[in-house]
Amino acid sequence: MPDPRFFETLSPFSVADLAAQIGGEVERGGDRIIASVAPLSSADRGAIAFLGDRKFASALATTKAGCVIVPAEAKDAAPLDAAVIVSRTPQAAWAKASLLLHRAVTLDVAITTDEAAEDDSVVVEPGAVLGKGVRIGRGSRIGANSVIAPGVQIGRECVIGSNVTVGFALIGDRVKLYAGARIGEAGFGATGTAAGALGIPQLGRVILQDGGTVGANSCIDRGAYDDTVIGENTKIDNLVMVGHNCVIGRNNLMAANTGISGSVTSGDNVIFGGKAGIGDHINIGEGARVAAGAGVLANIPAGETWSGYPARPIRQFLRETIWLAKQASSKKAPKES
Repeated sequence: MPDPRFFETLSPFSVADLAAQIGGEVERGGDRIIASVAPLSSADRGAIAFLGDRKFASALATTKAGCVIVPAEAKDAAPLDAAVIVSRTPQAAWAKASLLLHRAVTLDVAITTDEAAEDDSVVVEPGAVLGKGVRIGRGSRIGANSVIAPGVQIGRECVIGSNVTVGFALIGDRVKLYAGARIGEAGFGATGTAAGALGIPQLGRVILQDGGTVGANSCIDRGAYDDTVIGENTKIDNLVMVGHNCVIGRNNLMAANTGISGSVTSGDNVIFGGKAGIGDHINIGEGARVAAGAGVLANIPAGETWSGYPARPIRQFLRETIWLAKQASSKKAPKES
């Protein structure tokens, strides 16, 4: 179930009514009542999930979801106790169901500093706006013209710079967010339909653990359903992008212009050089280093340093670079006399 501090859960639907709304056909279980959406791995009996890729077939076989949306060829693989909706575009159908069952809480009413603050040591500078349910810990400061959306929890001794927006997020103690940082915006997710691309509702959160820093104008997207997590004491430079569902370890360092695609996992003590780019669903091991400008398209083992595009172990990269330089030098045309 999406966090109720950030998302309203709307009226439930029967499987048959949902199918009619999202454009699917009921295979079985049309009378079952569905109240929420969830991934296959975490869905319960009141939730609807979907199979969008064959690689998740094992998750389909073991899901506890009350209803699953599947392509026609996978309908017999669904658990016998689950209701089944058949769709040619299961992910798009699930996205439509998300819109029917959940709605993001909006900033309709602002609250006062006294309502949000743990005590009178909290400072909220002029022009800042606090949404309903915001809580701010002792000794924290909210910068001028920043917007803290409904439900956000901010720990103690945090510093939120000016013109920062924070939504759908839980912030630990001693966290610093510099000017213009964007925390908790919707992750980039879309799926194809006959009518064109359809945005997928992002129902997760951002969790920034204690002691972290997020530089000016950097963005951390909330999860698509699970959380985007930034580990303790991780330091993020200016103009960095962290996509949805990433789980970043403790004591990571990210230099400016680093771009982390969705669902990336990094271990503790990883270093990203400036303008490093990481493809989606990549795992980077503990203590690894990504050189400046590298484009990472494969998992990096713990402790290794990778460079180049596509990135590979730095010794291999340097050998190839030297060999190419020698080849280019040896093939230069002789000068005319």
